[in-house]
Amino acid sequence: MTQYLYLHGFASSPQSMKAQLLLRHFQTLGLPLAVPDLNQGDFAHLTLSRQIQQVKDLILPAQPTVLIGSSFGGLTAAWLAEQPELQGQIERLVLMAPAFRFLEQWLPRLGEDQRQRWQSEGTLPVYHYSQQCQLPLHYRFITDAQTYDEQQLHQPIPTLILHGQQDEVISIQASRDYAAQRPWVKLIELESDHALGNVQTEIWQAIRQFLEL
Repeated sequence: MTQYLYLHGFASSPQSMKAQLLLRHFQTLGLPLAVPDLNQGDFAHLTLSRQIQQVKDLILPAQPTVLIGSSFGGLTAAWLAEQPELQGQIERLVLMAPAFRFLEQWLPRLGEDQRQRWQSEGTLPVYHYSQQCQLPLHYRFITDAQTYDEQQLHQPIPTLILHGQQDEVISIQASRDYAAQRPWVKLIELESDHALGNVQTEIWQAIRQFLEL
C-alpha cells in the first residue's frame, strides 16, 4: 500500500488550510494521509536538514511513498527524493508553490542590515502563521540552507508542480525554470497567489488525476 505524506510550509502547521483540505479529500477516498508537524515543538531550531531527517524517519522501509509538499515543505520533498536510502521508494512528488530559490528571494526582502543583525544576534523574530505570533528563528536556518544546491535535484521522479502566477512569496519563474530543465516535471500555472486559496477545487482535481486516485 502506498504511503502518502503531506509536508506543510514554513512557519505553518498541520492545521493549515491546504493540509486540512487534503486530509478531508483523502479520508473521503479511504486513504491515510500523514501530516507531520515539521515545527517539532521547536521552531527556533528549524532547518531544512532537520525537516529532511524528520520525514525520512517517518517513511516506512521499502514502502512506495508519495510526497505532497507546500512551499518550504515542497522544497523538503524535492530533497527527500534525492536521499540515497530512499531511491526507488519515492514514486511521485506533488509540489505546491515549492520554495525553489528560497534564500535568493527571501534574504533581499530582509535587507542586508537586518540579515547582519540576525547573524550577529543569533536569532530573528519571524511571524508564525499557525501560532499567530512572532517566534525566534536561529541563523543556522540560513547557513544550513546555503549548503543545498538545487542544481543537484535531478532524480527523474514524476513530479507535479502547482504554482500561482501571482505568487508574491516564491516567484513562479523559479518553478518555470525548474520544470524547463527536467522533462519529468509537469507545471500547472494557476490564477492565484502563494496561498492558492482560491483554486482549491482545481488543485484537488489536478492532484487526483496525477496520482490516479
